[in-house]
Amino acid sequence: MTTPILTVRDLKVEFDTPDGTVQAVKGTNFEVAAGECLGIVGESGSGKSQTVLAAMGLLADNSTATGSVIFDGTDMLSADTKTLRDIRGDKMSMIFQNPLTSLTPHMTVGAQMREVLKLHKGMGTEEANKVCVDWLEHVRIPEARRRMDQFPHELSGGMRQRVMVAIAMLCGPKLLLADEPTTALDVTVQAQVLDLMDELKRETGTGIALITHDMGVVARMCDRVVVMRHGEIVETGSIDDIFYNPQHDYTKMLLEAVPRIDQPNREGRPSLGKAPDASVEPILTAQDLKVHFPINVGGGLFGKTKPLKAVDGVSFDLRPGETLGVVGESGCGKSTLARAVLKLVPQTSGTVAWMGRDISQADRKTMNALRDDLQIVFQDPMASLDPRMTIGNSIAEPLTVHAAHLSKTEREAKVAEIMPRVGLDPALINRYPHELSGGQNQRVGIARAMILDPKLVVCDEAVSALDVSVQAQVVDLLIELQKEFDLAMIFISHDLSVVREISHRVMVLYLGKVVEIAGREEIYEDARHPYTRALISAVPAPDPKAERSRVKVKLEGDLPSPLDTRAPLRFLKSKLIDDADADQYAPKLIEVAPGHMVAEHDPFEGSSGLTG
Repeated sequence: MTTPILTVRDLKVEFDTPDGTVQAVKGTNFEVAAGECLGIVGESGSGKSQTVLAAMGLLADNSTATGSVIFDGTDMLSADTKTLRDIRGDKMSMIFQNPLTSLTPHMTVGAQMREVLKLHKGMGTEEANKVCVDWLEHVRIPEARRRMDQFPHELSGGMRQRVMVAIAMLCGPKLLLADEPTTALDVTVQAQVLDLMDELKRETGTGIALITHDMGVVARMCDRVVVMRHGEIVETGSIDDIFYNPQHDYTKMLLEAVPRIDQPNREGRPSLGKAPDASVEPILTAQDLKVHFPINVGGGLFGKTKPLKAVDGVSFDLRPGETLGVVGESGCGKSTLARAVLKLVPQTSGTVAWMGRDISQADRKTMNALRDDLQIVFQDPMASLDPRMTIGNSIAEPLTVHAAHLSKTEREAKVAEIMPRVGLDPALINRYPHELSGGQNQRVGIARAMILDPKLVVCDEAVSALDVSVQAQVVDLLIELQKEFDLAMIFISHDLSVVREISHRVMVLYLGKVVEIAGREEIYEDARHPYTRALISAVPAPDPKAERSRVKVKLEGDLPSPLDTRAPLRFLKSKLIDDADADQYAPKLIEVAPGHMVAEHDPFEGSSGLTG
C-alpha cells in the first residue's frame, strides 16, 4: 500500500444523552491510501457513519471525539473551522446516504454545484457552469444543461445520487467518503454509480472509504475491508481474506446473511413452501389493468395534458400460499400496481377479481369490508407508524376498525399473542417507534398486517433499507408466516436476490408493462428478455473473484420518460414510430415454455441493442 492519505488512530466518539454517555466509536485504527477503496462494513449502530463524520469534522454538538484523524498532514479533530472549511468539499468530499435530504430543496442543481466551485476555486458563473455540465455528463446524466436549472425534487433518486457524486468530485478531491451511496437505488442505477466511482478512483487516484452493509457492493468495489461491530473493529484484511477466509464469527454471520442470487436455498434457513398447483383457483386475478395519470406538460393556462401510463395493461393471477415477486426499476409501476390491486389508487380500466368477485368498481363501503383480508407492509416503517402511538397501540389499531366487537382486554391479548410470532419481545409493547431499531419497526408493520389474519399481504420494498442480518430475519419470518397462514403475497423489491429467495414466480415490469413472467428458477436461469437479463446481470455477487471476471449486460442511460410513447419500445425498435405522441405498437406476451411468458423484443447480442 502506498503512503496513506488518511490515517485514523485510536478514534473514540462519545455522545452525551439524557440516558448518560453513549460510546459510538471505541478506538478504531485504519488507513486509506491514494487510489484505494477501503470498505467499512457492519450493521446499523456499529459506528461506521460516526467514524467518517468524525473524519470530516461533522459530528453533532453533543459529541466528543478523541484520538487522531490525520488527513494530508492535518489533524481533522483539532483543526480550526477555517481549515476544515478549506478542506471539506475541496480535498476531502462526502457522498451522503440520502441525496434528497443532503441537497438544498430550494436551490437548483446548478446553483448548488456553482457554490462549491466559487468557494474553493474562485470561479465565475460562466466558467463554473462549463465545469458543472462536464461533470454532470461525466456521471452520465442525460440533458446535463437542462438539469442545471432543475430542482432536486424534479430528478429521480438515481439522478440525485449522481448529482451528489458530481458535487463531491467537482474539485478533484484526494479522498472520497461514501456513506451507503447506493442503498436505495435500483440495481441498474447502483451498477452505474459503482462503475463511475471505480472509474474516478482509477483515473484520478482518489482514495475511497466506502460505508455499506451490502457485501456484494464490497466484493465489487473494495481492495481492503474493515468490519465494525458495536463501535469496534473486529476484523480487517484484504478483500479476498475477508470473503474466503473470515476469522471472526461476526464477519462469518454477515457473509452468511447476504442473499445470493445464485444460491436461493441455503442451509439453516427456512425453505420456501411448494408452489400451489396450477389447478388451484386463483384468489386474485388482474386482467389488462391500467392506471393512467393526467400530466400537464405545456405549463400555464393553455398547456396540454398527456397520460402518464404508470400501469399499462398488466394481467396476472395469484393463488393461496403463493408469492409473486414484482421487480423493475423505479418508475416501472410496481408500487402503483400494488395500490391499484388494493384499490388504494383508482384504476383507469381493466378488472381486479378477489376470490372470484369483481371489485373493480367496488365502492368505499364494500372495500372497507374487505380490508381485513387485504393488507400491505410499506417500505419505510418509521413513515408508516404514528410516532405518537405506542407499539402496542399501533399493532392493535386495525382491530379497533375491523374487529370493533373485541374488548380492550381481548385486543391486548391478541397483540401479546402476535408479537412473539413476528420476533418482537412483548416487553416492547409500551415503547414508541423512535425507541426501536429499523428491523424492529418493520416487524411492527408486519404484525399490524398479520393481526387480522389476512389472505393477501403486499410487501412494498419491505426489506430494502434493513441490514443484511435483519433483512434475512424478516425474509425468514415472511416465509414462515406464509406457510403458517397459507398467505398469498405480492413481494415488490429492486433486490433480485431477495426476490429469488422468497418468490414462487417473478414478474418483471418495464414502464408499466410486463416484459417477462415465469417461475423463480426459469426466470433466473433462463431469462429471455434483454431487460430481465440486464437486471440480473447488475446484481453484485458477494464473491470478489466472480465479480472481477464477470461480463455484465448493461443498460445505458436512465429510464426514458414514461410520457414518451416511444419509451416502452426501447427493446422493440423495429416497430417504433419516431414520434413522442404517436400511438405505438404494444409488444405482445408470448409463451416460450409452460408458464413462461416473454414480451416481444428485437434480437440482441450481449449488450448490443440495450442502449437507450
